Amino acid sequence: MANFENSKWAPGQMRYFLHDKSFEMFEAQAKTYAATRSAYYASFLCFEGIRYFCRRNEKGKLELIFVNWDQNLERFRQSMAFNLSRQQQSLLPTKEELEDIFINKYFSHPALRPYLEEMAEKGVQGYLRPFTLDEEHSMGVSFPNFPAIRAVTCMYDRYLGEPFVGVVIPNLVRALGINGTGCLKLGVNYLMSIRALDEAKGLVPEAAAVLFLDDKPHLPIEQREITEWDSSCCLLALKDGTVVKIPESKLILPSVTIKGMVAILRHQNIKVEERPFTFGELYERVKRNELVAIASVGTAGILNRAEKLVLIDNNLNIVGEHLPLKTHPLYDQLRNIREYYWDVYRGKAEPLPELKIFRYEIG
Repeated sequence: MANFENSKWAPGQMRYFLHDKSFEMFEAQAKTYAATRSAYYASFLCFEGIRYFCRRNEKGKLELIFVNWDQNLERFRQSMAFNLSRQQQSLLPTKEELEDIFINKYFSHPALRPYLEEMAEKGVQGYLRPFTLDEEHSMGVSFPNFPAIRAVTCMYDRYLGEPFVGVVIPNLVRALGINGTGCLKLGVNYLMSIRALDEAKGLVPEAAAVLFLDDKPHLPIEQREITEWDSSCCLLALKDGTVVKIPESKLILPSVTIKGMVAILRHQNIKVEERPFTFGELYERVKRNELVAIASVGTAGILNRAEKLVLIDNNLNIVGEHLPLKTHPLYDQLRNIREYYWDVYRGKAEPLPELKIFRYEIG
């Protein structure tokens, strides 16, 4: 999994208790207690990633810009709900409450003012990372008794980036559809992502990302479907001019960014198909040189095209290798939609109807 490059953290971490709706601000390096179910059993351990931009508006005031972040907030709510008991569901904050917590309490806190002023001056990317913990001092195995939301934020240069090498890993499963966890941002899912990337590096030392197949290893590998990269969703550009988006399911995180990519592609009259894509089809298209590019799509990196994708079979043998068709028009168009998406945040590109803009004046 890729790391944030040249990141600078804001000097403040927030905590919001669900049971009494109390808010506190700590130093950025604030720790959690060792005796917590979140540490031992991943109870109430989920998170979200939210991109934003900070600038000075026409009045000279600091302004935060988000795109479709109502979908991020709802996705965060769904992950939290999974970690609460039936009796605790009333603790779940509404999207409006989350909006108030992050904007009016966290970003508006005086401790973050210098950080936001620096962001506005530099015009760099911002990333908000809310996450959850059970703050009770306990090692018991149960739902959280003191569930809390924490959040930190940073500015950064890039995440993953290009070029990168991907590897298909068929022998490990990122999540199980029957448990309904693959479509949520839960800490337990990402351990498998890290483990799979470690295995990929043993086969292809330059590997930077893993492409997972579905949770049906009993099927012939040709019938198994592509799901996601280790920490992002997947788009495939074909030589006939079509872009394929993998359908959402219990194994696919409902990506906010990929919906924006699809909207821009369709606005530019590029055909987008939302359908399953099997390993067998991937293998055949790579063999026939019909795959223009395979892209990693996520909040932090937006869209990055793989410089190489290595196909691995059930015996962990290399059976194919995709290199992008850089002379095909779709290859450059994928880069252009990445820039278009970021330009929407910066007010340099038309916000399509599917790209809902949220603006908040701070201070």
